[in-house]
Amino acid sequence: MDNFIYETPTKVYFGRNEELKVGKLVAEYETQKVLIHYGGQSAKKSGLLDRVRQALEAEGISYVELGGVVANPELSLVRKGIELCLAEGVDFVLAVGGGSVMDSAKDIANGAANPGMDVWDFSLGKCTPEKTLNKGAILTLAAAGSEMSDSCVITNMDTGDKRGYRHSFNRMNFAIENPELTFTVNAYQTACGAVDIAMHTIERYFCPGNDTYLTDALAEAVVKSTMKAGVDCIRNPEDYEARANMMWASSLAHNGLTQCGRNCQLVVHQMEHEISGMYPKVAHGAGLAALWCSWARYVYHANIPRWLQYAKNVWNLDIDFEHPEKTVEKAIDLQEEYYISIGMPVNLSMLGVAEDSLEKLALACSRNKTRVLLGYKPLEYDDMLKIYQLAYHGRFAE
Repeated sequence: MDNFIYETPTKVYFGRNEELKVGKLVAEYETQKVLIHYGGQSAKKSGLLDRVRQALEAEGISYVELGGVVANPELSLVRKGIELCLAEGVDFVLAVGGGSVMDSAKDIANGAANPGMDVWDFSLGKCTPEKTLNKGAILTLAAAGSEMSDSCVITNMDTGDKRGYRHSFNRMNFAIENPELTFTVNAYQTACGAVDIAMHTIERYFCPGNDTYLTDALAEAVVKSTMKAGVDCIRNPEDYEARANMMWASSLAHNGLTQCGRNCQLVVHQMEHEISGMYPKVAHGAGLAALWCSWARYVYHANIPRWLQYAKNVWNLDIDFEHPEKTVEKAIDLQEEYYISIGMPVNLSMLGVAEDSLEKLALACSRNKTRVLLGYKPLEYDDMLKIYQLAYHGRFAE
């Protein structure tokens, strides 16, 4: 087991009606003015924004609002949020929504606290924030795990670049998780969420590392629970227990717990960021589903024992020791069939990705052939291009 630092400072308030506490929670930080940050109309139509306003007003806390966050949060709205915070003297950013809203809120909080820095430089790794504003989240979608992660992913529409950066300042002070707030999430977005949650842990599972059987057991439980909850939520959108398990899995899958002792880089996430950066209408979870099986078939030979463990412990397969590759390939096939069963794409052509854009995707992901994605099998430009090509048709190529 490798050395690691495990930090989870975010305080979680989980369960029915917990969002009603938001005013008192924000007040604990001696807040003067809040930016309420959200996406589209669902938070308004559901009455959630009204409840948030009332809770803040009950504590005598003033607020301003900024909506309009889209599926891949955009730098232009972040910049608008920073300007609003500076003009209004905002000292707390409250995200009401899913991962995109939370990532946008994180970047706004970092940018507003460091007005002398260009917030996009944080994403490019040219500089790091020196401080941040206090921030919290009320989840309305179980997917990204941004409520407890130290990551922030933003898209620059001017360049088509989608970049993420990690920093302790990206941690929320608190997260409110009421599974009932996800009852209205449609089947497609629920499925995208199930893919993203599980993938946060699956990718960590296949990062280099040894003798992490406790971390492995936790990871396997998160993956299996998420896949079951995803099916149950789609079958019955108001199944509280399914929504609750999926929401909690979202937090555990991306707060560092399922990577302890392993040297982690989320390779498929990096490759997918280029897709949804170039094609903003592609949902992140859908892009992951379209890529993962082709990536898995390309790299599994680099560590067959690890993949056999996954096949046995996640998919309950008996190992064919004479032909272990067949067991691994069966596990990958089963995961692909799961994606199909919940309405997810399993190749890039299903997402509308153009075949002639695959080289551009590989060049972008490899940073013009200067970056290598690390793992049991390191991926250079040629590897990335091959995976994109395999994923264009997937297993179902004619």
